[in-house]
Amino acid sequence: MIPELQATLERLPDRPGVYLMRDARGDVLYVGKAQSLRSRVRSYWQKQAAGGPGDLHRIRAVIDRVADVEYTLTDSVSEALLLEANLIKRYRPRFNVRLKDDKSYPYIKVTMADDFPRVERTRKLVDDGSRYFGPYASASSVDESMNLIRRLFPFRTCTILIREGERALARPCLLYHIKRCQGPCIGAVSREAYAADIAQVELFLEGRQDAVVRGLRREMEGASERLEFERAASLRDKVRSIERTMEAQKMAAFARTELDLVALARQDSQAAVQLFVVRAGAMVGRDIFLLDAPREIPDDEVLASFLQQYYTRATSIPRQVLVPQALVDRDDLEGFLGQRRGAPVGLHVPRRGEKRELMELATRNATETLAREHARWLADHGKTLAALEELAAALDLAGPPMRIECYDISTLQGRETVGSMVVFEEGRPRTGEYRRFRIRSASAAQDDFASHQEVLRRRFRGTRSGEEGSEEERRWSMPDLIVIDGGRGQVGAALEVLGEIGMADLPLVGLAKEREELFLPGRSDPVLLPVTSPALYLVQRLRDEAHRFAIAYHRDLRAKRAVRSAFDDLPGVGPKRRAALLRVFGSLKRVRDAPVEQVAAVPGIGPAMAARIKAALED
Repeated sequence: MIPELQATLERLPDRPGVYLMRDARGDVLYVGKAQSLRSRVRSYWQKQAAGGPGDLHRIRAVIDRVADVEYTLTDSVSEALLLEANLIKRYRPRFNVRLKDDKSYPYIKVTMADDFPRVERTRKLVDDGSRYFGPYASASSVDESMNLIRRLFPFRTCTILIREGERALARPCLLYHIKRCQGPCIGAVSREAYAADIAQVELFLEGRQDAVVRGLRREMEGASERLEFERAASLRDKVRSIERTMEAQKMAAFARTELDLVALARQDSQAAVQLFVVRAGAMVGRDIFLLDAPREIPDDEVLASFLQQYYTRATSIPRQVLVPQALVDRDDLEGFLGQRRGAPVGLHVPRRGEKRELMELATRNATETLAREHARWLADHGKTLAALEELAAALDLAGPPMRIECYDISTLQGRETVGSMVVFEEGRPRTGEYRRFRIRSASAAQDDFASHQEVLRRRFRGTRSGEEGSEEERRWSMPDLIVIDGGRGQVGAALEVLGEIGMADLPLVGLAKEREELFLPGRSDPVLLPVTSPALYLVQRLRDEAHRFAIAYHRDLRAKRAVRSAFDDLPGVGPKRRAALLRVFGSLKRVRDAPVEQVAAVPGIGPAMAARIKAALED
């Protein structure tokens, strides 16, 4: 350990705060919070030395690179949570869970400082007296809410300065004539009447549609009593429109309930969180958030980090938040949320009933969204090309590897050992060129290195550099990059084979799963791609596809072996002879008990084959 780092660790105070781990270049690797900085930060090095379970791999991945630790003291854990979320947003450290594009989540803004407030979309939170609702997951979510309230409550969308008692324009715009604006620019509405409509907009955005309906009903009845039937009919239509919206969203199980429900789905180093917002028994919002989440981070920590980052800037926090599993720092998070809300907040895991069913629905939504995101990524050729170019730069290749072959070995204690080869061209799988290999050598079946060597020898058999038009070259194109599932040992074994067959110049790299390290021949230090790197996602997909393909073949062989009988091991007995023996005798036992002459009389057997069958059965 660096002496300066050791001195810092010795001076850590026993107080709450936030710590930053930096590497030798000063880049922030990880941001964390603690009730006791001394206990929490020192525990990383103690866990590494002890080799304990849990998040040990992630700890080692960080600790090996830490050159300095900075810390900031806070008065409470709640303050530390808030500061941690802000620092993660600022530094975007590679080993933290991070909301994607968290700098630009949209809000709905009501400009309360104006005489005639506007309702608009914004991506900036400014302390200017305005009221904000959100954050929303996407601009489309904001547009959906804006379109709904614009149909119900006409408010101005222009940015001109309008003061009470002053006529800003000589004549109104088209929105006034189609009844989408009340015309404050020409003095057609008083400040008090306009403010009453804005108050209803606020109630609606808070999810308090019941209160809006009650207010509109009172106003409708008053207009009817004053014989203002056109006004009463307009208010009636608003009430019906809101009630239809509420009816579509209503959930009887949650009547008078105020809660947020959070579900999680993960794939590789990405995660999706589905958020259901329930207010007064109505689902008033449902958004999906995407996160960068290193695969080594457990689900509970991903959830906790999302809650912390989301509610740091959320404008509405309910009394209850439902999560899919128990969280380690539950008490700290409840205290943080309670402080932000100004009242107690509970974190609960639904175990049964309607809430559990709603959690399962949210989880399915998150899973489907994540799958769509991955499919969209693959369909985006620009991103694929960028991933290939980034991979070429990281591995010092002459150009983007347009054809990549990835190899994996699957076995169970040396039995039914198989190898797989998958091919990606231009970043996309070419399933028609996938190949699988059943390891023939008994010694290779027990040795991962030897298995890789056998697979590569068979793959490149008869192919030599420069032999254009050979049968093997016509069958398979030469790869621009070979990826081996494994570390230095597997790379060394593969390089030995390529040297034997005169192809040592083929680019070769090993991908170690534990820390996603890329091992190159002749280099002592592995290449580490950023966690959010498109190139890393590409090689991970390659490795996972090769692993899936090998596992599928391995399981197929195991299943066939499980239903094998002694008939399958009889010398010279294929499917047709086996079927003939079964038709005549019905079972293996009857074949064993029958005289050799009777066996020989079976069509297709004969005396010599019958003698071999009887001898094999006796053995």
